[in-house]
This record gives sequence, structure tokens and C-alpha cells, in this order.
Amino acid sequence: MQSKFERLVDSFLEERVGIVESFLDPDLALRMKNNLLNLQEENRLRDAGVGNNAKLVEDKKRRRDKIYWLDRSHQNQDENAFLDLVDTYIEFLNRTCYTGIVGYEFHYALYQPGAFYKRHLDQFKDNNTRAFSMITYLNESWQPGDGGELCVYHPHTEQLITPTNGKCVFFRSCELEHEVLLSHQPRMSITGWLKTH
Repeated sequence: MQSKFERLVDSFLEERVGIVESFLDPDLALRMKNNLLNLQEENRLRDAGVGNNAKLVEDKKRRRDKIYWLDRSHQNQDENAFLDLVDTYIEFLNRTCYTGIVGYEFHYALYQPGAFYKRHLDQFKDNNTRAFSMITYLNESWQPGDGGELCVYHPHTEQLITPTNGKCVFFRSCELEHEVLLSHQPRMSITGWLKTH
């Protein structure tokens, strides 16, 4: 597992966006995908908003995904297995890179065909506790033409990242604007932020 963490951090240090394939093993990725589909079937996903706290609003012109927050209080063994992996990664980050991460928040995200999330920055204007953004994808057999790429805006280039199964993407929440391009197939991920004080 440490080799995956090292590859994620090394690519982040080199390119400002860390990417590692198979961050999630296929079995856990499948179980998390099934959890998400069950939540959808039970009508427990909610329209995602823009902003935070009292400023949170739904804006269908900016984003159209549906979400469900992960929490250990759910006592879901698959969610907890994912969060255990995050805990191990944070311990690695804090030990090797002195990042000072003290917490996190993650949610499932489902983009139905026709959904997108326009260009944005993950850090709130009035709250800078989000240090790193971290996205792990749950899409088996994703094909060219399915859309839903993550487009990351670097100073002079745009980087397109396909949302293939098990892949993890990692970058500073305050640095890089990004967007989820129009999806033509159901697109699933676990999206979250590693936080400082």
C-alpha cells in the first residue's frame, strides 16, 4: 500500500496533481459502487449545493451531481474500510510530508447522464481548512466518449483525467480550478477533502 501512497505523492510533487491507478482494490471499489447504487435506489442521495454553511445553495447551472456523506456512525463496513485507507494515507502524509492534516470529509458523488460541475475551486472564501482534494473513482469499463472527465486548469494547460475504476486524484484545494465535464453515462466517485485546523 505504501508504494501507492508514494506514487500518489511523487506525481503530486512533480505535476501538482497526484494520480495513482488502483488506489482502491477492485473488490472494495465494487462494494462502494454497490453501496452508492443502493443509496440511489433508496432515494437517499441529495442534490449537491454550492458554497458552505448558511451560504449553501443549489445551483443547477453550476453543478448537477447528487451526494451522500460518508460517516463512521453509519457502521457500514465498506465505508469504514475506505476511511481506514484514508486514515493510513493521512498518517503517511503527515509523517513524510509534514502536512498537518487533522481531519477529513468525504461523500459519494453520482453524476447521471447530462450532469456536470462547472469550473470551480474547492476551498471556500471564508474557510481555508480544506488543504487537499481527493477523488477516487468507482466506474468500471469507462470508455472514450462516456464524458465525465475531470478537467484541471493549470496556468498554461488543461489536464483531462478519465474517471476510471479505482483511480485516485490528489491536489491542493486552494490552487487548481477544475470541473467535471458533461457525463454521458452514470459517473460515480468518492470525493473529499483532507483538512487542517
